[in-house]
Amino acid sequence: MSAQVKICGVTTTEALEAAIGAGASYVGLNFYPPSPRFADAETAGLLGRTASGRIPLVGVFVDPTDEEIEAAVAHADFAALQLNRTTALRRLRIRERFGLPVWAVVEVESRLDTLAVNHIDAADFLLWDAKTPKGSALPGGMGHSFDWSLIASVTPPLPWGLAGGLDPQNVAEAIAATGAPLVDTASGVESAPGVKDAALIRAFCMAVRAA
Repeated sequence: MSAQVKICGVTTTEALEAAIGAGASYVGLNFYPPSPRFADAETAGLLGRTASGRIPLVGVFVDPTDEEIEAAVAHADFAALQLNRTTALRRLRIRERFGLPVWAVVEVESRLDTLAVNHIDAADFLLWDAKTPKGSALPGGMGHSFDWSLIASVTPPLPWGLAGGLDPQNVAEAIAATGAPLVDTASGVESAPGVKDAALIRAFCMAVRAA
């Protein structure tokens, strides 16, 4: 069975329709304002209505306040909440307050970073991602990958997926190297930062199915 696919940072109905048409498993809406993939309330509402009953949405946040999550979930129905930055990962009340599964992002640059999985006590799903360069404004979505061999010997305590620099050209290799049951891409299916390319979305999903 092929890996599941999450197309992250969707901001238009055209990109959403492309993800659905290509057979993606999830679409991510990004609620981090500095990101070129930021979805405001109007966009979230439109995409939420368009996706309803067709594809599950994941709300993507960077160290959010409860109020920021509350504002997002008021505009769309989410299957899960994805939390970036470790300060958010121990906040069990997020899961309790919103009644939604939590996806925890663990950024990897060295083997030491993989030990972070032992400190995640408030999540339902783990997403390995590449650690972005020091001083970067964004925690992901910059096309950076990491050495997949670093997680080869790690047995995560949770269901998991792989992100970080994945695109139609390398995703099959990534799946072969890691056995990832889910792969996540944002910049890898874009023609410019924040601009999804329908042809690349289709190519990515086809590469995953062929892996």
